[in-house]
Amino acid sequence: MNWQERIVIDPNILVGKPVIKGTRLAVEFIVDLLAQGWSEMEILQNYPGLTPEDIQACLGYASAILRAERVYPLELTGV
Repeated sequence: MNWQERIVIDPNILVGKPVIKGTRLAVEFIVDLLAQGWSEMEILQNYPGLTPEDIQACLGYASAILRAERVYPLELTGV
């Protein structure tokens, strides 16, 4: 699954949040629904314009962003 084909970032849509192409549904929103326990079937029933591939693309995007994240420990002095 190539999430880049389904997820777009446009500053004119939801202030530039990543959304599913052709919708105003943010990746964040779909991932939040999954985190709340919604099944893929429930999401597809409530948002009939979506496909299973759209949901997979949201997860792929989230995975790619987390994989690219870097955390650098700060050294505290004088504590």
